[in-house]
Amino acid sequence: MKIAIIIIRTLIGLILLYASISFFLKLAPEPEVTGNFKAFNIGLVASTYILPLAKSIEFLCGLSFITGRYVTLANILILPITLNILFINFFLSPEGIPIAVFLFLGNLFLIYSHWENYKGLFVAKG
Repeated sequence: MKIAIIIIRTLIGLILLYASISFFLKLAPEPEVTGNFKAFNIGLVASTYILPLAKSIEFLCGLSFITGRYVTLANILILPITLNILFINFFLSPEGIPIAVFLFLGNLFLIYSHWENYKGLFVAKG
């Protein structure tokens, strides 16, 4: 189990680092988008802050996953982003579903494997 955690954590970290670094340094050409995904993407770019914010969080969480430090916090921070990646690919861009499913399920697996760290979040204190 421990080896699976390290492998999945490292793979997710590498994917997140690649996506964020290539966004900021413009290492990869922008993929050609069409239809509803193009309209959605235009809206994200027009907001001017959502993509840089999401990519910054991806970068920080990728570093966390690679180094193995603050993984519990990184899992919580990246969960809404991986869920949105999954939904965007499911509804607007089906060709990216395999990586999106891996990111989301890998994130859930890491949360499950560190579940002891999250138990305090679900305790009502009064």
